[in-house]
Amino acid sequence: MRFVDLSTDEVSDLWLTAQKVGQALEKYHKAASLTLAIQDGPQAGQTVPHVHIHILPRKVADFEQNDEIYDALDVKEAELKKKLDLDKDRTDRSLDEMNQEAEEYRKLFL
Repeated sequence: MRFVDLSTDEVSDLWLTAQKVGQALEKYHKAASLTLAIQDGPQAGQTVPHVHIHILPRKVADFEQNDEIYDALDVKEAELKKKLDLDKDRTDRSLDEMNQEAEEYRKLFL
């Protein structure tokens, strides 16, 4: 599934959700800004077969040049593509680690 395949309602829901999550993550991480990115299709760096938005809280001087974040995204996506077997669970973080992170973020929306 790609972003270009979404209906108008799905696009609206996706971006409204990204806005809400972004506001919460920015506050939680004491960030000053957000970078939101979509890699739509293999040539754009999409490595998983679903639509998602990268929501990256940003701080002053987190990258020497602002656009370096896109190179960092490309590197992470390439690493993931090498590791990820879509028929198996991802193993780069444990279930406990992901549950702990999800629980912390869940509190932001209660």
